[in-house]
This record gives sequence, C-alpha cells and structure tokens, in this order.
Amino acid sequence: MALSSQDPAPAAAVLYSSIIEELGKSIVSGELAAGERLTIESLQQRFGVSRTVIRDCMRILESMNLVFSKRRVGIVVQSPRQWNVYDARIIRWRLEGASRARQFKSLTELRCAVEPLAAAGAARNATEEQRAAVVDLAGRLRTLGEAGRLEEFLSVDIEFHALLLLASGNEMFSALDDVVTEVLRGRTNQGLMPRTPREHALASHEAVAAAIAEADATAAETAMRSLLAEVRDAIT
Repeated sequence: MALSSQDPAPAAAVLYSSIIEELGKSIVSGELAAGERLTIESLQQRFGVSRTVIRDCMRILESMNLVFSKRRVGIVVQSPRQWNVYDARIIRWRLEGASRARQFKSLTELRCAVEPLAAAGAARNATEEQRAAVVDLAGRLRTLGEAGRLEEFLSVDIEFHALLLLASGNEMFSALDDVVTEVLRGRTNQGLMPRTPREHALASHEAVAAAIAEADATAAETAMRSLLAEVRDAIT
C-alpha cells in the first residue's frame, strides 16, 4: 500500500515499521484498550528511540484513527468505532488476531455487496485491453489452480479482482482494491484456501471474464455473485 501524506519517507518507514506494527496490533487486539493513555516519554523508553521517531509513529496511528492526541492528556487509544476500518493495515492486523472470523465475515459481506456491481460495471465500461486482460488472468488462474501453485494463484487472483474494480469505471469501487487484496491474502495466509482451488471457483472466474469480454453486464454480475457465494460458504 502506498504511504499516505502523513507517513514518513520510505527509509524512515522501514525504521519505524516495527513500532507501528507492535502498537497497531496491540490496539486492534484490545491489549491496549480504548481510553488508555500513552505518553511520548513512556514509548521512548519502551522502544529505545528518539522523541521524533515516536511522534512520527503516532501521526501514522492517528491517520488510522487508532489514537488521538489531547493537550495535557497525552495520546489516547480510540474505540473501534473510530478506527479507519478500510485501512489495509488495520484489516491485516484484525485478520491476524483473535477476531479474524468476524473480520472475514464483514469483509466477505462487503465484497458480496460491491464486486457483483463492479463486474457489471466492468462489462459496460472496460477497455478492449482490459477485457482481454481479464480473460487472460482467468485462464492463468485455472492453470495455476489445477497445478496447486497457490502462491502464484494468489498473486494472479489479486490482479484479477483489482482489474475488475478498476475497469468498473467507479472510483469508489476501485479505491477498495487494497481492501480486497488484504482479504484474498489473509484467506490464503490463514489456511482458509484449499491447496487446489475448487472447480466452481475456477469456472466462476472464467464466467465473469467471459461476460466482461462480451459486454454482458447481467451475466457478469450473476457470475460474480455465484463466485462470492462460494467464498461466503467457505468462510462461514
């Protein structure tokens, strides 16, 4: 995911990433509860870094709405209701934690609401190059899936769904590509993907791609709903 305008420069981000990861996971898991107060000084001692490093890390966590700063109070942990739940890092931390089942359910329901409409939009709005690319990607998914090459399958699957969101012509849909990427990656990393993808999943990807190539919005939406129904059943 690209760094936001509040993130440090790339070299500094590498230095700070372990602090952000540790604090972010602690907040998302509930180890640091909503309302808990942190101080720059205590965090300096905990991580053995400068005040500037801690301030930069807090700005990143603030951009995710995990904490907020209050004068004369310090840094306060936000309640889950305030979190930027679409931030890819928060999604990843939740999928790695004890609440992963609830997070998978929420994200799968989001996909069921968005991706069928995105597929229909892609059937209407995709360029010729995008139509050809989605068919090619579906073919590669079958080849990789039948060969059990799951890591390569995941990479192509991410590309397939990102292209579909982009080709929909709806900027709100395409902005969700990081969200869908984390869901797909999380499902694989959590061992919720069969070693060889089911035939229904492979055929549904091909059906979505064919409908987009043929500019058939109704068929594209129907095929995507069928694909995601299988995903929802597998998750639940």
